[in-house]
Amino acid sequence: MKNIKYIIGTFFIGLLFFTSCQEDDLEFGDIVTPTNIDINVTYLDDTNDDGIAEETTAPGLGSGEVFISVTADDAISYQVVIQGQTKVQQSGGVSHIFATLGNNTYPITVIAYGTGGVSSSRTVEIDVLSLYEPPQDLLQMLRGDGSRTWRIKNEAGGHFGLGPVGGDPFSFFSAGADSKAGVGMYDDRYVFTDDGTFTHIVDNTNDDPTVDPSGTVFGREVLINELGGAGGGTQNGADIENYGYEDYNETWSLSAPGGVETLSLSGIGFLGYYIGGNHQYQILSRTSNEMVVKSTDGNNQFDWGFTLIAED
Repeated sequence: MKNIKYIIGTFFIGLLFFTSCQEDDLEFGDIVTPTNIDINVTYLDDTNDDGIAEETTAPGLGSGEVFISVTADDAISYQVVIQGQTKVQQSGGVSHIFATLGNNTYPITVIAYGTGGVSSSRTVEIDVLSLYEPPQDLLQMLRGDGSRTWRIKNEAGGHFGLGPVGGDPFSFFSAGADSKAGVGMYDDRYVFTDDGTFTHIVDNTNDDPTVDPSGTVFGREVLINELGGAGGGTQNGADIENYGYEDYNETWSLSAPGGVETLSLSGIGFLGYYIGGNHQYQILSRTSNEMVVKSTDGNNQFDWGFTLIAED
Protein backbone atom coordinates (compact mmCIF):
# COMPACT_ATOMS: atom_id res chain seq x y z
CA MET A 1 0.00 0.00 0.00
CA LYS A 2 1.09 3.50 -0.68
CA ASN A 3 1.05 5.89 2.26
CA ILE A 4 0.46 9.47 1.27
CA LYS A 5 0.73 11.67 4.30
CA TYR A 6 -1.34 14.76 4.82
CA ILE A 7 -0.65 16.49 8.10
CA ILE A 8 -3.69 18.39 9.21
CA GLY A 9 -1.69 20.21 11.84
CA THR A 10 -1.67 20.88 15.52
CA PHE A 11 -4.63 22.58 17.03
CA PHE A 12 -4.42 24.22 20.41
CA ILE A 13 -7.41 23.21 22.45
CA GLY A 14 -8.23 25.44 25.41
CA LEU A 15 -9.79 24.27 28.60
CA LEU A 16 -12.95 22.95 26.92
CA PHE A 17 -15.63 20.79 28.46
CA PHE A 18 -14.23 21.43 31.90
CA THR A 19 -16.29 19.09 33.98
CA SER A 20 -14.67 19.45 37.39
CA CYS A 21 -12.52 21.82 39.40
CA GLN A 22 -8.75 21.61 39.20
CA GLU A 23 -8.39 19.96 42.58
CA ASP A 24 -6.62 16.81 43.60
CA ASP A 25 -8.86 13.77 43.24
CA LEU A 26 -8.32 10.96 45.70
CA GLU A 27 -8.64 8.31 42.98
CA PHE A 28 -7.30 9.95 39.84
CA GLY A 29 -4.91 12.56 41.18
CA ASP A 30 -4.87 15.84 39.26
CA ILE A 31 -7.65 16.06 36.69
CA VAL A 32 -6.18 17.77 33.65
CA THR A 33 -8.06 18.52 30.44
CA PRO A 34 -6.18 17.35 27.30
CA THR A 35 -4.74 20.09 25.10
CA ASN A 36 -2.82 20.46 21.84
CA ILE A 37 -4.67 17.89 19.76
CA ASP A 38 -2.64 16.81 16.72
CA ILE A 39 -4.43 15.02 13.86
CA ASN A 40 -2.40 13.14 11.27
CA VAL A 41 -4.22 11.83 8.16
CA THR A 42 -2.49 9.32 5.88
CA TYR A 43 -4.07 8.58 2.52
CA LEU A 44 -3.77 4.96 1.44
CA ASP A 45 -3.42 4.09 -2.21
CA ASP A 46 -1.71 1.67 -4.58
CA THR A 47 2.01 2.06 -5.02
CA ASN A 48 3.56 3.26 -8.25
CA ASP A 49 4.90 0.75 -10.76
CA ASP A 50 8.31 1.10 -9.15
CA GLY A 51 6.82 0.37 -5.72
CA ILE A 52 8.01 3.69 -4.30
CA ALA A 53 5.61 5.64 -2.11
CA GLU A 54 5.43 9.40 -2.48
CA GLU A 55 4.34 12.11 -0.07
CA THR A 56 1.89 14.75 -1.19
CA THR A 57 -0.65 17.21 0.17
CA ALA A 58 -3.18 16.04 -2.42
CA PRO A 59 -6.26 14.16 -1.16
CA GLY A 60 -4.98 10.72 -2.14
CA LEU A 61 -5.02 9.19 -5.58
CA GLY A 62 -8.54 7.88 -5.60
CA SER A 63 -8.75 4.92 -3.21
CA GLY A 64 -10.93 6.75 -0.68
CA GLU A 65 -9.16 5.02 2.22
CA VAL A 66 -7.49 6.97 5.05
CA PHE A 67 -5.65 6.23 8.30
CA ILE A 68 -6.11 8.78 11.10
CA SER A 69 -3.85 9.02 14.15
CA VAL A 70 -4.34 11.42 17.06
CA THR A 71 -2.11 12.67 19.87
CA ALA A 72 -2.67 15.27 22.59
CA ASP A 73 -1.07 16.46 25.80
CA ASP A 74 -2.46 14.83 28.96
CA ALA A 75 -4.74 12.42 27.04
CA ILE A 76 -5.14 8.75 27.87
CA SER A 77 -7.58 7.68 25.12
CA TYR A 78 -9.08 8.94 21.89
CA GLN A 79 -12.24 8.58 19.82
CA VAL A 80 -12.68 9.61 16.19
CA VAL A 81 -16.16 10.34 14.82
CA ILE A 82 -16.45 9.94 11.04
CA GLN A 83 -19.64 9.74 8.96
CA GLY A 84 -21.76 8.90 12.00
CA GLN A 85 -19.37 6.20 13.26
CA THR A 86 -17.46 6.50 16.53
CA LYS A 87 -14.14 4.66 16.39
CA VAL A 88 -11.80 4.09 19.34
CA GLN A 89 -8.17 4.66 18.45
CA GLN A 90 -6.14 1.50 18.89
CA SER A 91 -2.70 0.51 17.62
CA GLY A 92 -1.87 4.12 16.87
CA GLY A 93 -4.89 5.14 14.81
CA VAL A 94 -8.14 4.27 13.04
CA SER A 95 -8.84 3.52 9.39
CA HIS A 96 -11.86 4.58 7.38
CA ILE A 97 -13.09 4.16 3.82
CA PHE A 98 -14.95 6.99 2.05
CA ALA A 99 -16.90 5.41 -0.80
CA THR A 100 -18.65 8.45 -2.26
CA LEU A 101 -17.17 9.10 -5.70
CA GLY A 102 -15.36 12.32 -6.53
CA ASN A 103 -13.36 14.79 -4.46
CA ASN A 104 -15.42 15.41 -1.32
CA THR A 105 -14.91 17.24 1.96
CA TYR A 106 -15.73 15.43 5.20
CA PRO A 107 -15.75 16.61 8.85
CA ILE A 108 -13.80 14.59 11.40
CA THR A 109 -14.35 15.09 15.13
CA VAL A 110 -11.65 13.95 17.54
CA ILE A 111 -12.31 13.54 21.27
CA ALA A 112 -9.33 13.29 23.62
CA TYR A 113 -10.05 11.96 27.12
CA GLY A 114 -7.98 12.76 30.18
CA THR A 115 -8.04 11.46 33.76
CA GLY A 116 -11.39 11.50 35.49
CA GLY A 117 -13.25 11.51 32.20
CA VAL A 118 -12.60 15.14 31.27
CA SER A 119 -12.28 15.67 27.52
CA SER A 120 -11.44 18.08 24.75
CA SER A 121 -12.60 17.86 21.16
CA ARG A 122 -11.83 19.37 17.80
CA THR A 123 -13.53 19.12 14.42
CA VAL A 124 -11.55 19.51 11.20
CA GLU A 125 -12.36 18.89 7.55
CA ILE A 126 -10.37 16.76 5.11
CA ASP A 127 -10.59 16.32 1.35
CA VAL A 128 -10.75 12.75 0.06
CA LEU A 129 -10.67 11.67 -3.57
CA SER A 130 -12.45 8.47 -4.61
CA LEU A 131 -12.28 7.43 -8.26
CA TYR A 132 -13.70 4.22 -9.63
CA GLU A 133 -15.03 2.78 -12.86
CA PRO A 134 -17.18 -0.27 -12.05
CA PRO A 135 -16.59 -3.32 -14.23
CA GLN A 136 -19.39 -4.01 -16.69
CA ASP A 137 -20.23 -7.37 -15.17
CA LEU A 138 -20.82 -5.73 -11.77
CA LEU A 139 -23.12 -3.13 -13.30
CA GLN A 140 -24.96 -5.80 -15.26
CA MET A 141 -25.42 -7.87 -12.13
CA LEU A 142 -26.77 -5.00 -10.06
CA ARG A 143 -29.12 -3.15 -12.39
CA GLY A 144 -29.36 -5.37 -15.48
CA ASP A 145 -30.24 -3.67 -18.75
CA GLY A 146 -32.06 -0.83 -17.00
CA SER A 147 -33.44 -1.96 -13.67
CA ARG A 148 -33.28 -5.00 -11.44
CA THR A 149 -35.16 -6.06 -8.30
CA TRP A 150 -33.47 -7.80 -5.38
CA ARG A 151 -34.62 -9.41 -2.12
CA ILE A 152 -33.13 -11.15 0.91
CA LYS A 153 -32.56 -14.84 0.07
CA ASN A 154 -34.68 -16.02 2.99
CA GLU A 155 -35.09 -19.59 1.70
CA ALA A 156 -31.42 -20.33 2.39
CA GLY A 157 -29.46 -20.41 5.63
CA GLY A 158 -26.92 -17.63 6.11
CA HIS A 159 -29.05 -14.90 4.53
CA PHE A 160 -28.65 -12.65 7.59
CA GLY A 161 -25.96 -12.57 10.25
CA LEU A 162 -23.53 -10.63 12.39
CA GLY A 163 -19.91 -10.83 13.46
CA PRO A 164 -17.02 -8.69 14.69
CA VAL A 165 -16.16 -5.41 13.00
CA GLY A 166 -13.68 -6.18 10.25
CA GLY A 167 -14.33 -9.91 10.44
CA ASP A 168 -16.74 -12.59 9.22
CA PRO A 169 -20.24 -11.06 9.42
CA PHE A 170 -21.84 -14.48 10.01
CA SER A 171 -19.49 -15.78 12.74
CA PHE A 172 -21.55 -14.65 15.78
CA PHE A 173 -24.96 -15.44 14.31
CA SER A 174 -26.27 -16.80 11.03
CA ALA A 175 -30.01 -16.96 10.41
CA GLY A 176 -31.53 -20.25 9.34
CA ALA A 177 -33.82 -20.50 6.33
CA ASP A 178 -37.03 -18.49 6.86
CA SER A 179 -36.17 -18.00 10.54
CA LYS A 180 -36.99 -14.26 10.42
CA ALA A 181 -40.41 -14.63 8.81
CA GLY A 182 -42.95 -12.04 9.88
CA VAL A 183 -40.54 -9.37 11.16
CA GLY A 184 -40.69 -7.00 8.17
CA MET A 185 -37.67 -8.18 6.18
CA TYR A 186 -38.69 -10.85 3.67
CA ASP A 187 -41.40 -8.82 1.91
CA ASP A 188 -38.98 -5.95 1.13
CA ARG A 189 -37.72 -5.40 -2.42
CA TYR A 190 -34.71 -3.35 -3.53
CA VAL A 191 -34.75 -1.89 -7.04
CA PHE A 192 -31.56 -0.58 -8.68
CA THR A 193 -31.93 1.40 -11.91
CA ASP A 194 -29.32 2.56 -14.39
CA ASP A 195 -29.97 6.24 -13.60
CA GLY A 196 -28.62 5.68 -10.08
CA THR A 197 -31.98 5.48 -8.33
CA PHE A 198 -32.46 3.06 -5.44
CA THR A 199 -36.07 2.22 -4.54
CA HIS A 200 -36.92 0.35 -1.37
CA ILE A 201 -40.38 -1.24 -1.47
CA VAL A 202 -41.18 -2.03 2.16
CA ASP A 203 -44.01 -4.48 1.39
CA ASN A 204 -44.27 -6.06 -2.04
CA THR A 205 -47.46 -7.96 -1.16
CA ASN A 206 -49.81 -4.97 -1.09
CA ASP A 207 -49.12 -3.39 -4.49
CA ASP A 208 -51.67 -5.29 -6.57
CA PRO A 209 -53.77 -4.00 -8.23
CA THR A 210 -52.66 -0.51 -7.10
CA VAL A 211 -49.48 0.63 -5.36
CA ASP A 212 -49.68 0.88 -1.58
CA PRO A 213 -46.50 2.50 -0.18
CA SER A 214 -47.17 1.46 3.42
CA GLY A 215 -45.41 -1.42 5.12
CA THR A 216 -42.93 -2.33 7.84
CA VAL A 217 -39.19 -2.82 8.17
CA PHE A 218 -36.77 -4.58 10.51
CA GLY A 219 -33.89 -2.96 12.40
CA ARG A 220 -31.72 -2.34 15.43
CA GLU A 221 -33.09 -0.70 18.56
CA VAL A 222 -32.50 3.06 18.83
CA LEU A 223 -30.72 3.18 15.47
CA ILE A 224 -33.96 2.49 13.61
CA ASN A 225 -35.36 5.73 14.98
CA GLU A 226 -33.11 7.52 12.47
CA LEU A 227 -35.69 6.57 9.85
CA GLY A 228 -38.23 8.95 11.36
CA GLY A 229 -41.12 6.80 10.17
CA ALA A 230 -44.44 5.89 11.72
CA GLY A 231 -42.51 3.79 14.20
CA GLY A 232 -44.06 1.36 16.59
CA GLY A 233 -43.30 -2.26 16.00
CA THR A 234 -42.31 -4.95 18.47
CA GLN A 235 -39.08 -5.08 20.43
CA ASN A 236 -37.47 -8.51 20.54
CA GLY A 237 -34.18 -8.26 22.39
CA ALA A 238 -32.21 -5.59 20.54
CA ASP A 239 -34.32 -5.99 17.38
CA ILE A 240 -37.28 -3.87 16.37
CA GLU A 241 -39.69 -5.95 14.29
CA ASN A 242 -42.30 -4.48 11.94
CA TYR A 243 -41.39 -0.82 12.37
CA GLY A 244 -43.96 1.16 10.38
CA TYR A 245 -42.45 2.74 7.26
CA GLU A 246 -43.25 3.60 3.63
CA ASP A 247 -41.57 3.04 0.27
CA TYR A 248 -38.80 5.54 -0.42
CA ASN A 249 -36.18 6.48 -3.01
CA GLU A 250 -32.47 7.16 -2.56
CA THR A 251 -29.46 6.83 -4.87
CA TRP A 252 -26.79 4.17 -5.23
CA SER A 253 -23.14 4.23 -6.30
CA LEU A 254 -20.27 1.77 -6.63
CA SER A 255 -16.66 2.16 -5.59
CA ALA A 256 -13.73 -0.06 -4.61
CA PRO A 257 -11.83 1.53 -1.70
CA GLY A 258 -8.88 -0.60 -0.78
CA GLY A 259 -9.73 -2.83 -3.76
CA VAL A 260 -13.01 -4.00 -2.17
CA GLU A 261 -16.12 -3.55 -4.31
CA THR A 262 -18.53 -1.44 -2.27
CA LEU A 263 -22.17 -0.50 -2.77
CA SER A 264 -23.12 2.85 -1.19
CA LEU A 265 -26.68 4.02 -0.57
CA SER A 266 -27.50 7.67 0.03
CA GLY A 267 -29.48 9.04 2.95
CA ILE A 268 -31.22 6.35 4.98
CA GLY A 269 -31.02 3.71 2.22
CA PHE A 270 -30.47 0.22 3.63
CA LEU A 271 -30.73 -3.50 2.89
CA GLY A 272 -32.52 -6.07 5.03
CA TYR A 273 -32.05 -4.71 8.55
CA TYR A 274 -31.58 -1.07 9.52
CA ILE A 275 -28.23 -0.55 11.27
CA GLY A 276 -27.44 3.12 10.61
CA GLY A 277 -23.72 3.68 10.06
CA ASN A 278 -22.37 4.89 6.74
CA HIS A 279 -24.81 2.89 4.55
CA GLN A 280 -21.92 1.29 2.67
CA TYR A 281 -22.05 -2.42 1.87
CA GLN A 282 -18.86 -4.28 0.99
CA ILE A 283 -19.52 -6.96 -1.63
CA LEU A 284 -17.93 -10.13 -0.27
CA SER A 285 -18.94 -12.38 -3.15
CA ARG A 286 -21.20 -12.23 -6.18
CA THR A 287 -22.53 -14.24 -9.10
CA SER A 288 -24.73 -13.10 -11.96
CA ASN A 289 -27.84 -13.11 -9.75
CA GLU A 290 -26.68 -13.29 -6.13
CA MET A 291 -24.46 -11.28 -3.80
CA VAL A 292 -23.25 -11.41 -0.21
CA VAL A 293 -22.61 -8.03 1.43
CA LYS A 294 -21.67 -6.67 4.83
CA SER A 295 -21.84 -3.33 6.62
CA THR A 296 -20.82 -1.92 10.01
CA ASP A 297 -23.56 -0.60 12.28
CA GLY A 298 -23.77 2.93 13.60
CA ASN A 299 -22.59 1.80 17.05
CA ASN A 300 -19.41 0.38 15.49
CA GLN A 301 -20.35 -2.78 17.40
CA PHE A 302 -20.89 -5.42 14.72
CA ASP A 303 -20.53 -6.16 11.03
CA TRP A 304 -23.85 -7.37 9.58
CA GLY A 305 -24.06 -9.77 6.65
CA PHE A 306 -26.80 -10.16 4.05
CA THR A 307 -27.32 -12.55 1.15
CA LEU A 308 -29.48 -11.14 -1.65
CA ILE A 309 -30.85 -12.71 -4.80
CA ALA A 310 -32.22 -11.06 -7.92
CA GLU A 311 -35.87 -11.64 -8.85
CA ASP A 312 -35.37 -11.06 -12.57
